[in-house]
Amino acid sequence: MRARNYFVGAAFALLTGGIGHSALAQDIKIGEINSYSLLPSFTEPYRKGWQLAVEEINAAGGINGKKLVVISKDDGGKPADAQTAANELVSSEGVAMLTGTFLSNIGLAVSDFANQKKVFFLAAEPLTDAVTWAKGNKYTFRLRPSNYMQAAMLVEAASKLPAKRWATIAPNYEYGQSAVAVFKKLMSEKRPDIQWVDEQWPPQGKIDAGPVVQAVAQANPEAILNVTFGPDLVKLVREGNTRGLFKGREVVSFLTGEPEYLDPLKEETPEGWIVTGYPWYSIKTPEHDAFLKAYQTKYNDYPRLGSIVGYQTIKAAAAILAKAGSTDTDKMIAAAEGLSMPSPFGEITFRKIDHQSTLGAFVGKTAQKDGKGVMVDFSYKKGADYLPSDAEVEKLRPKD
Repeated sequence: MRARNYFVGAAFALLTGGIGHSALAQDIKIGEINSYSLLPSFTEPYRKGWQLAVEEINAAGGINGKKLVVISKDDGGKPADAQTAANELVSSEGVAMLTGTFLSNIGLAVSDFANQKKVFFLAAEPLTDAVTWAKGNKYTFRLRPSNYMQAAMLVEAASKLPAKRWATIAPNYEYGQSAVAVFKKLMSEKRPDIQWVDEQWPPQGKIDAGPVVQAVAQANPEAILNVTFGPDLVKLVREGNTRGLFKGREVVSFLTGEPEYLDPLKEETPEGWIVTGYPWYSIKTPEHDAFLKAYQTKYNDYPRLGSIVGYQTIKAAAAILAKAGSTDTDKMIAAAEGLSMPSPFGEITFRKIDHQSTLGAFVGKTAQKDGKGVMVDFSYKKGADYLPSDAEVEKLRPKD
């Protein structure tokens, strides 16, 4: 009798174990890579955003009835580590696609890996135009508005300024170089009278703000383009305020209106800078209201732009997988090209021609309110309105 019970129990354990493994096999796994330890001001809200998206997707029945699982890795801000993480996610974890990355050089490294290994990659944040153009490939899509798109939005306002003498300050790596190049190109096209009198290229994350501010001041520009962000931005603003660099000068600045970069400035926030950003506290649309309520309910905190990017990256990944009805890479590519979906900023589409999404950005001016930095006089710029024609894109992007 004991022997019979033992074998019945063993058989039951084997059966239930098999069911568990079978259920696990039904999960759809997405690999996610980001610079969590290097840039927590952006990536921690970003992680909260994608975790909220996963929770909502699975609560609504998953992807075609299958549970969505995200396996996340930290690249530490190093392209080689990002490629190693990508390889582990694909070969060991068996993920259906790769998502994420922040720094542009890391985004390009993972995009190159995806192209070589024929793996679908949804780039969340890297902004260099090369991701979808010069180094674009059939396996890589991007969510955030690119440097070209944000530059075009900023130039729309900057070109109306009377200033003719301009200086630039940007981190000396792919993102900063790309942003300066495209802003100068678009600005000079609209204003041929512009003179570019100085360029400063501090190393990313290691700005020595004193000499940078001094060099720009000596060039005596009437306006400044700033591309620094994070701790570098805080140091630049502090030193610039101390030395009067911004007094009587116009400043146009990528990303500065994003809460993760604006909030740390507090009472040091310069007023009147033309910026791209995310004024979450003043956006009044049904789509954003729903996102804001869900985010604040879950985290008891306000969202940053990273929250939006993380949330929409996984929502987009799920929409692609659902439409494809498969984890086959070619089917996912076909599903993603031209796919439209809702977002907290309204409907967006992944363009077939270059795999760039039409997610837009808010453009406005910096101001202080109750000792905090805020965005005022802002408007939402739809991404589709700030992209070059198909004919231009075909010249910029290699054939697949």
